[in-house]
Amino acid sequence: MPVAFSPCVVIPCYNHGAMMAQVLARLEPFNLPCFVVDDGSEPQTKQTLEQLAARHDNLRLIRLAQNAGKGVAVIRGLDAAAKAGFSHAVQVDADGQHAIEDIPALLALAASHPHALISGQPVYDDSVPRSRLYGRWVTHIWVWIETLSLSLKDSMCGFRVYPVAPTLALAERASIGQRMDFDTEVMVRLYWQGTESYFVPTRVTYPQDGLSHFDALKDNLRISLMHTRLFFGMVPRIPALLTRRRHRHWAEQPEIKGLWGMRLMLAAWRLLGRRAFALLLRPVVAAYWLSAATPRRASQAWLARVRSQLAAQGRPVPPALNSFAHFVRFGNAMLDKVASWRGELQLGRDVVFAPGAWEAMDAASARGKLLLASHLGDVEVCRALAKLEGVKTINALVFSDNAQRFKQVMAEMAPQAGLNLIMVNDIGPETAMLLRQKLDDGEWVAIVGDRIAVNRRPAREHRVVWAPFMGQPAPFPQGPFILAALLRCPVVLIFALHQAGQLHIHCERFADPLPLPRGERQAALEQAVARYAARLEHFALLSPLDWFNFFDFWRLPDDTEKE
Repeated sequence: MPVAFSPCVVIPCYNHGAMMAQVLARLEPFNLPCFVVDDGSEPQTKQTLEQLAARHDNLRLIRLAQNAGKGVAVIRGLDAAAKAGFSHAVQVDADGQHAIEDIPALLALAASHPHALISGQPVYDDSVPRSRLYGRWVTHIWVWIETLSLSLKDSMCGFRVYPVAPTLALAERASIGQRMDFDTEVMVRLYWQGTESYFVPTRVTYPQDGLSHFDALKDNLRISLMHTRLFFGMVPRIPALLTRRRHRHWAEQPEIKGLWGMRLMLAAWRLLGRRAFALLLRPVVAAYWLSAATPRRASQAWLARVRSQLAAQGRPVPPALNSFAHFVRFGNAMLDKVASWRGELQLGRDVVFAPGAWEAMDAASARGKLLLASHLGDVEVCRALAKLEGVKTINALVFSDNAQRFKQVMAEMAPQAGLNLIMVNDIGPETAMLLRQKLDDGEWVAIVGDRIAVNRRPAREHRVVWAPFMGQPAPFPQGPFILAALLRCPVVLIFALHQAGQLHIHCERFADPLPLPRGERQAALEQAVARYAARLEHFALLSPLDWFNFFDFWRLPDDTEKE
């Protein structure tokens, strides 16, 4: 098995000789070795392929004596690629439907995930036959059943990057469909054996003069038989499929998709008001609560900790302390975010300051300050209200691009909100210089202190401080506290909790400035983080359903010892 990432192209071809020259011309800029498998084509296509092979040094022609089907041709091409030392093969159909120009995007993802299957996720134009489009959705539903997962976004696209060795190993031990059933079955069976799939949106066009080998009767029958095989193959695998998904830290979780769905609900808000939005949101929350096993387990574990801590302190347990109510609270927090950006929340009616909070904020001061926040409650509401009231300009430092979709929707729904998001992957000198300038201008900077930066590194290399939190040591990032010390500005803790039907803003002065003496830096840092963790626990117990960290907070990414 090759140890280096080494890609090539495999093209199964059956009577597509007229289109092959154009396909190869579009492939030429990528300078990838190409294996064309002639699947028993007619003489004219055979001759065309011979001429193309003679003109292209990178092309190797493989012939099958008679038409055996796309699946056989692809496996034959992968076998030739393996023998030539290639680790990955880009499957390109010979009919010219695929956006070959997207190959670099597929290969970049394949290089990042060398053991995964990388597939195109079709974006169709008006040329797609409606019958084919509806048929694909039927297959999507069956595939989700056969894998007990929604992770396979499209199993019928023939534009994909195969990891050669795992695919050939599968073909040796399993009987895979050989014709129009191949693309779907090989993806499902690869998923069964532990090979993940990742998807890249890609344009798919059906040429008016295109040649299709899809036989409505025979191929629909083949596909039906395939789904029957896969369904009964899924049944004994149910326990493994239900438990196969590793508990992933929040930093490893992909961004939630569905921008069109967010637009739909926000359009309902704009036309009908918040009440209509709330009616739409509740079934969405219920569906997510039923399907999102990992966040649901994290919610249940969090609430168990809350009960334990409250009991240890002799305090009563709030009513309706269950994971579904936890999810509903998170959904309502989304409503509050949108309402805040649209200027629909009012101070005194919807949002109130807890005793001493306004004084701790010291809003009248011209000095810039650092707001040390968390994922407890609706802190973005505070930022929006401060912006709308003209108090100060507040910049939010975020460690993930997962807010991009929300930012995009809000730019459409409430452009007047003026989101000041500063996206970073880590805190470095350039970040400190940028924030120092904003503070000198009297602006405020908000940063969360409860999540580590999104870095792909082993757990032991994360720069964290372990501090007692809810009865067990938890990892907190060093970065926000070191940054606070470097900026030498007032630091204020801020939480916005849902209490008694209103959002209560809690503020406390934390430091001015935060001292980290050179000789005692580590001890001072640990002390600062421990104080922050203690106050986070205090406010979390006041409103436990406002805890919006739906993952195992007490472990690091890639921390296999704690899984």
